[in-house]
Amino acid sequence: MAQHSTTRPTSMKGVFAASFIGTSIEWYDYFIFGTAAALVFPRLFFTDSSPEAATLASLSAFAVGFLVRPIGAAVVGHFGDRIGRKSMLVLTLILTGGATFLIGTLPTYAAIGLGAPLLLVALRMIQGFGVAGEWGGALLISTENAGPRNRAFYGSFAQFGVPVGVLLSNLAFLAVAGLPDEDFFSYGWRIPFLLSAVLVVVGFVIRMRLREPEAFAKVKRAKAVERVPFRELLRRHPRNLVLAGLAAIAPPAVGYAVTVYMLTYGTQVAGFERGTLLTLVLASTSVWILAIVVSARLSDRFGSKTLYVIGAITAVIWPVPMFALVNTGETGLALVSFLVAAIVQGIMAGAQGGLFTELFDLKVRYSGISVAYAIGATVAGAATPAFPAIYAANGSSTPVALFIAGLGLVSLIAVLGVKKVPHETETPLSAVVPERIKTTE
Repeated sequence: MAQHSTTRPTSMKGVFAASFIGTSIEWYDYFIFGTAAALVFPRLFFTDSSPEAATLASLSAFAVGFLVRPIGAAVVGHFGDRIGRKSMLVLTLILTGGATFLIGTLPTYAAIGLGAPLLLVALRMIQGFGVAGEWGGALLISTENAGPRNRAFYGSFAQFGVPVGVLLSNLAFLAVAGLPDEDFFSYGWRIPFLLSAVLVVVGFVIRMRLREPEAFAKVKRAKAVERVPFRELLRRHPRNLVLAGLAAIAPPAVGYAVTVYMLTYGTQVAGFERGTLLTLVLASTSVWILAIVVSARLSDRFGSKTLYVIGAITAVIWPVPMFALVNTGETGLALVSFLVAAIVQGIMAGAQGGLFTELFDLKVRYSGISVAYAIGATVAGAATPAFPAIYAANGSSTPVALFIAGLGLVSLIAVLGVKKVPHETETPLSAVVPERIKTTE
């Protein structure tokens, strides 16, 4: 009996919890830094500069997290393909959550001078490094426990983390934003960061109960793992790696346009209150999640590539009307703008997990999907600061919208060129514990 218990596969409830709750925690950690970069860090960590320079420095610290993501994806992906999916999921949770908690304890510039922003940037780099490897592991824990007929649906578990992270991070800061300025800037802003410790403990307990997907466990038992997975990835799948990275640009490009740039554009140009825009973003997250689920289900029926192509087409079409609706200054029309943008992101997100799993063979899959995802996120993150510059140069939102649509077009062309690879025989969790599937689906 003891032997049986050590080899028993993870239940689907465990897979869902490890993917959904874990990624939600890590994206919460990631997004509260972005909120603080706009509201807090310019005043407390870059106080030796003008307000404009302080804001730029703070946003640059935020951007550092994107720059290290390809490196983090390659390193974590390497060990994920050599050591295992579970161990990397635990590691990335500790890295991201630990860095977030420590940010909440940092002394400010007034206390230690230049050391404060330097420590802030260092912890942001650790955050970005951890998040880069998080998505790939969470995705594979789900999709490698699934059969071909429900791979996209299981892959959608990891995708819920982004909208839920947006929701939780905004709620956390809204909860403390009502404090008097003196209290908010002395201790209130630290609370969302410190709360991360509680969330990380929950995620850690859940992930430690996981077991490796049987397909990868077979490779380890046979001692058939690749010595240098990234090298084999470049040798066997260079085309899919590049195209998948380009295909991954559109979802975060649309997402950052709404959750980051629109908060500035909507207040400074369209005349909305910041609280109104935050509320609209929060309202859109429920539609975002629903769109992910529907897209994943349709992907399993009609093909992940087909749904991703449809999503990329909407990413080309929607940016111009999205800005036009916000420019009216009407809350109802702006809500429509945000809700449709959430559907655009959700279509691609729901298909992405199943699609990316099918582009790389088992032995290099963690590296492949992690690096491709990081490329897309890094390009989209680097493009976001260009939005206000484009608007300033033209005095119109149309060039900004066309730029975002252009990023969507890049992803559309790229996804049309990807090709599925033949997979090794994999044992889905549904074939191992069908009774659990029936009780949880």
